[in-house]
Amino acid sequence: MRWHLTDIIINNASQPKARLLLSHGAGAGAQSEFMQQLAQQLAAHNIEVWRFNFAYMQRFIDSDKRSLPAKMPLLQQEFMQQLDKCPADLPLFIGGKSMGGRVASLLSSHPGVEAVFAFGYPFHPPKKHSWRTEHFAALACPLFIAQGDRDAFGTKTELAAMQWPKVALHWLTDGDHDFKPRVKSGLTQQQLIAQAAQFCSRKIDEVLLAKQ
Repeated sequence: MRWHLTDIIINNASQPKARLLLSHGAGAGAQSEFMQQLAQQLAAHNIEVWRFNFAYMQRFIDSDKRSLPAKMPLLQQEFMQQLDKCPADLPLFIGGKSMGGRVASLLSSHPGVEAVFAFGYPFHPPKKHSWRTEHFAALACPLFIAQGDRDAFGTKTELAAMQWPKVALHWLTDGDHDFKPRVKSGLTQQQLIAQAAQFCSRKIDEVLLAKQ
């Protein structure tokens, strides 16, 4: 199977105030239900969303043979290739779901990037204490994280005492790593995805206002 990057999937906004280059998590691609819902909600807030698949995911989609994600340096390289395709007509933000958000956070110093968004950051693998936050101290721009407070990759309780100068966390009530709340919460995944998009829009407004 040839190595190639996916085509960009664009969710246009009627009056775009910014562009968000958005990457997927480890297990499901840019066309997953979660990514589609998130992109639609963001576009409703006048954020133009560009989604893409990393090459390992595109290979799986093309061949139906699942493979593990590529190593982080290669994922960063692929993300940068997509970044370089973005025109400079709109303020540029980058981000992703879970692993995609982690990749984006490692590119915070890329020229033109205003801020990074992570939708469910994988702070550590579930039930393990190998934290993936060592680069947080050196972030070149803000990192905004929308996190379910029951997320096994980093719960509200675990993160209560953690602080990083450029990191802001927004907690989604009763959400897991996919922003799915329990039935007894009275909330839906769709509502939490909408809240995450609203948080993203608010933070983009703040960043753009600070630049004026």
